[in-house]
Amino acid sequence: MSVHDVLRAVEDLRAADRPADSLAKAVRRTLRSPRVDRAVRGSWLGHPLHPLMVTVPIGAWTSAAVFDARPGGEDAARELTALGLVAAVPTILLGLADYSRLDRRQRRVGVVHALANTAAVSCFAASYALRRRGRPGAGKVLSLAGLAAVGAGGALGGHLSYAQGGGVHRWQAPREV
Repeated sequence: MSVHDVLRAVEDLRAADRPADSLAKAVRRTLRSPRVDRAVRGSWLGHPLHPLMVTVPIGAWTSAAVFDARPGGEDAARELTALGLVAAVPTILLGLADYSRLDRRQRRVGVVHALANTAAVSCFAASYALRRRGRPGAGKVLSLAGLAAVGAGGALGGHLSYAQGGGVHRWQAPREV
């Protein structure tokens, strides 16, 4: 089974429907103001904000791994791990706003994407806590696990965006002819 086959199989994961639908409804209720909804989904920019924001936590965590590989890089790795965690909060919120407008098959992929990234954030949070307690070795191991999880989440997000066309043209204001 290829990676593409696995990603396509997630589209058929009917067990995800109930939690995926509940999450979408909850987000829509929270963003009931059309002005707020359009703003957080990036209509003023013409495309979603979530893909722009994901570069910050991913970049921070990848850079932390580079510093982990260098002697004396523990402090920088810890700070970059923290930066990624702080940046993850608005990234998640923007992703949820986008998620609320997806169709059923896209929501299936989106909810698994969110679960993978929740695992990643959990690994990085635990990594940060261990690093603060003077256990950088264990922190490095959890960071690597977090990178693996964020890689899986990224593959799912890429599939959602590029293979499924999630959100394509949904953020643009209608053009006058």
